[in-house]
Amino acid sequence: MKVGFIGVGNMGGPMCRNIIKRSNHQVTVFDLNPAAVKTCTDLGGTAATSIAEVTRGADVVMTSLPMPKDVEAVTLGDGGILANIAKGQTYIDLSTNAPSMVKKIGGAMAAKGIAMLDAPVSGGTVGAEAATIAIMVGGDKKVFDDALPVLQSFSANVIHMGELGTGTVAKLVNNMMAFCNAAAASEGMMLGVTAGLDPTKLAQVIASSSGNSAVFKSFSERALSGQFSPPSFALNLAHKDLHLAMELADELDVPLPLGSATHNLQRMARKMGMGNADSSTVLAVYEKVLGKTVKP
Repeated sequence: MKVGFIGVGNMGGPMCRNIIKRSNHQVTVFDLNPAAVKTCTDLGGTAATSIAEVTRGADVVMTSLPMPKDVEAVTLGDGGILANIAKGQTYIDLSTNAPSMVKKIGGAMAAKGIAMLDAPVSGGTVGAEAATIAIMVGGDKKVFDDALPVLQSFSANVIHMGELGTGTVAKLVNNMMAFCNAAAASEGMMLGVTAGLDPTKLAQVIASSSGNSAVFKSFSERALSGQFSPPSFALNLAHKDLHLAMELADELDVPLPLGSATHNLQRMARKMGMGNADSSTVLAVYEKVLGKTVKP
């Protein structure tokens, strides 16, 4: 299979490299960062000089981009994927997108006879490197089945959620719950520390009790070390994802009081200059207010 991959940054890079390393697919890569492209071509990928070049002739074209506006520009903009893709090819968006944008792009692709899957991923940069990320996929089941081998080359868990857009909704729900979990962990750890508890022992208690979770494990490691950089999942991206979840809730008239509170906590942390740090740095808001740190 010929794969065109656009966007090989913190998440896209390791996913693309795993396709190259773990399969016999021919991979052509495009990114505005030449160094990021080189990490893929060093393993056997081929560099493209434009979106048009990476799209033409590929069986599957994939994007992994930061924001919905970036996906829109790359797919629907002048010289973008839509202008260069042909019937029989498949477009897969691995980005965390807005459901409304997925439907907009999907409609434009369908009008040209192009199949599309929305396939956002979860597991952070560590999971992307290890090929253990989860991929939640929306789109036609046959298209999904045909694309499954390439998706499995960089994921341990590929789940078909339903029609186009359902993968994106599942991703937003998952991330919202994870971010709320981190906010709860921040509150709990700061309450315990302020009451005089040893933070290391408190983390041990939680890790072996009902308050434990995958989010808490990662959160406590960073909180106890005081190291929030480099990020596994940057706060700026987390804020974007939760914003998309809040927009979806507005469209559906679903109340999200916990999501809203967590979103505001993220906003405060970003105003403190923590946007490029790990999303767990929402803890810094509590540490600043209370004049204490969880780090022993």
